[in-house]
Amino acid sequence: MDSLARPYRSVLYIPGSKERALEKAQGLPTDAIIFDLEDAVAPEEKAAARALLAATLRTADYGRRARIVRVNGLDTDWGKADLAAFAHLPLDAILVPKVNSAADLDAVARLVPDQPLWAMMETARGMLNAAEIAAHPRLAGMVMGTNDLARELGSRNRADRLPMLPGLGLCLLAARAEGLVIVDGVYNAFKDEEGLRAECEQGRDMGFDGKTLIHPAQLEIANAGFAPSEAELTLARRQIEAFEVASAAGQGVAVLDGKIVENLHIVTAKAMLAKAEAIAAMAS
Repeated sequence: MDSLARPYRSVLYIPGSKERALEKAQGLPTDAIIFDLEDAVAPEEKAAARALLAATLRTADYGRRARIVRVNGLDTDWGKADLAAFAHLPLDAILVPKVNSAADLDAVARLVPDQPLWAMMETARGMLNAAEIAAHPRLAGMVMGTNDLARELGSRNRADRLPMLPGLGLCLLAARAEGLVIVDGVYNAFKDEEGLRAECEQGRDMGFDGKTLIHPAQLEIANAGFAPSEAELTLARRQIEAFEVASAAGQGVAVLDGKIVENLHIVTAKAMLAKAEAIAAMAS
């Protein structure tokens, strides 16, 4: 599936050390899975988790869900072994933690020459180097690591995420400039449905493709929040129809509901319809 059309509304973290969770994830309505060997796995479990996850990914059927493995950093005792274990497995990406610069991706790219890379954007230096990181030729996606970023900034937790907005905006601009997938950070209070819904709405309004999640209970809200609504799809179809009628009459723009419709609106409308089709295919 084309990475630009593939939905990433929900991107669920699954600990690589939890066999039951790895099995259960095969049936969850998530668009993508981040199989986590970093933060979710204790140091004494790293080697066993790596072996379990590698064996699972060789045989388990995760259907259309994107499979992304977050490895440990190369500055740890486990990073090189992680990359060696997953260099040739059927994955959609290797997720590199705490990317500060394009050089961090170069080091990983040399060890996994055949896998697409995603970058965790979770440090102040990473925010400042977002454009350089996004331009790396092997990079296909970015994931916001808002918990680590908040810790590094020393910021307070706010419902409006005001302290996060400069970093979120820089990464969004960089990702869109390079045509990358980019997903928002996690919402920690997994039982707070209204808070999650509000943060999904904010992320969608900003332009994120979806949200990383820490619990299956968050899937329904994220999937709904980042999917085109029926009203949006209806408008997209009407815009395309109006523009086609105008074009057939030799006009460069159309007018719909008192608003100008140009080619740029049609590009957006067609992309939205393609995403809706991809979402429907995920459920089939």
